[in-house]
Amino acid sequence: MSLAAPTMTAGRTGPSSGTRIGIGFVLLLPALLALAWSYLLPTVQAVWRSTQRDQLLGPAEGVGAANYEQLFTRGFLGDLGSALLLALVPLLLALLVAPVLALLADRAGRPARLALRALVVLPVAGYAPVALLIGWRVDRMEPGTMLDRPLATLVEFTAVTGAGLVVAVATTAFLSTLCGRPHRRDALPAALTVAGLLVLAIIAATLQTFTPTLITGNSRTPLTYVVLQSLQQMNLGGGSAAAVLLLLPLALLGLAATALLLLTRVRIEVVDKAVTHGEQPHGAVSKSGPVTESAPATESTGNRQARIGLAVAGAIVVAVMLWVAWPWLRRSLRFTNETVPMPSPDLSGMLTATWLPTLLSAVVTVAVAAAAGFAIGGLRPLGRFSELLLLPFAPWLFVGTGPLAIESYLRARDFDQLNSFLGLVPPGWVSIPALFLFTVLFRGLEPRWRAGAGFGRAMLAPAAPMIVLVGLVTWLVTAGQVLWPTLVASTPTLRPAPLEALMVYARWGMASDELALGAVLPLPMMLIFLVAFGWLQVKYLDRLAVRVGR
Repeated sequence: MSLAAPTMTAGRTGPSSGTRIGIGFVLLLPALLALAWSYLLPTVQAVWRSTQRDQLLGPAEGVGAANYEQLFTRGFLGDLGSALLLALVPLLLALLVAPVLALLADRAGRPARLALRALVVLPVAGYAPVALLIGWRVDRMEPGTMLDRPLATLVEFTAVTGAGLVVAVATTAFLSTLCGRPHRRDALPAALTVAGLLVLAIIAATLQTFTPTLITGNSRTPLTYVVLQSLQQMNLGGGSAAAVLLLLPLALLGLAATALLLLTRVRIEVVDKAVTHGEQPHGAVSKSGPVTESAPATESTGNRQARIGLAVAGAIVVAVMLWVAWPWLRRSLRFTNETVPMPSPDLSGMLTATWLPTLLSAVVTVAVAAAAGFAIGGLRPLGRFSELLLLPFAPWLFVGTGPLAIESYLRARDFDQLNSFLGLVPPGWVSIPALFLFTVLFRGLEPRWRAGAGFGRAMLAPAAPMIVLVGLVTWLVTAGQVLWPTLVASTPTLRPAPLEALMVYARWGMASDELALGAVLPLPMMLIFLVAFGWLQVKYLDRLAVRVGR
């Protein structure tokens, strides 16, 4: 029995139409203001600056399309194409490995499914790209490799950074398409929709690759070119033109994902604990008729084979994850900065700079996104056309900090926030991916509220764990990034741990076997994330079902 979409026998018992419209737009307003301030205005400024010759100091001079002509001559479009190669390994993992794991787990039964959910928590709770990359570079690569095959090395580094996270997210999503299905073939439309969204998101993420390029020194990636041209070459016009050319495909990918969501009517429902994944009691009636006496034996054989297959696949996944992470893990229990030239940050200051500004950002961005998602998907102020309110956000759905980082940096400079606590807070004030996710979730929960269930039971209780989950993931991922701290934290005592680890590596490189990476993601923090994500996977996400259509 579904808790999200019961048969309606009466009219709406929630707020009246006027109340829904009024409250809906009030809750949506902070997200619209954040969209204008954090995304729309910087985009307009980047477009204007791309037509200027601006050397950061002194007056700017209009040059028309000259900056774009220089980019085309240099081959920037080729760099965009090369960046797509970085998506190959993550796409293979998302479209081949994750669906197979999900199918095996669903067929193997509930204990095996929960075991897989617990397994995919590991790479999420241990998401520390800088630590992974430095450890991999020091222990797994021979000197000169990056010079001999720069693009292949960048593909390798990108895979190392995101493989675990991609498998975890994709497997969880595909499991949700199978949740509560009496026949697995019924999950195909939802699975295809999830696959399409994953493809678009992975391509967008790899186009914005930055951290691996700092380790490899390969500057032939779009985002690296934006930063280097703007701040190292003192060519804001050329960097802004590159940012605009990067924003264009990202906007198209965001619009495509939004169109897919609207056309398929994706929603997330919560199913009752009694609903199993494709398991029917003996003698039950299915669409094809009564279950015969031989069905249990046949299903038992299939379940046994699925358990064996899942055990083998799980062992391979664990072995690969440990092999990739071991160079970091063996250094993760110690931290020293004795070899770092003074001044250097102490451990407490470094951890404060890493986790507190990003915590503030996560709380604000996710809260604003949750309010807007409830306004669109829960209150539905425009009725069945409410999801069209996502369209203003669509062009920036997949836009991270990078493409607009220079405009955000200039704003922080103008507000005198460089080398300060507020300056370390990432510039976006609404998480647009979270807004879309909450809209899809509240869209699936709304029918039960409309049918007469109380707001707390129908909306708040099922959504609260998702808000916590998205907040924790946002916090963890944001704390592991280095682009924004690189721009705003030039004072050594204000550097977050990932940036400081990169600085130590840049100074000492391969010779520093004592390079300690434990401060990047301290063990206590990792354990907190591990417990939280594990509980949410087993107790909450296992009851979420992705549905499409009416």
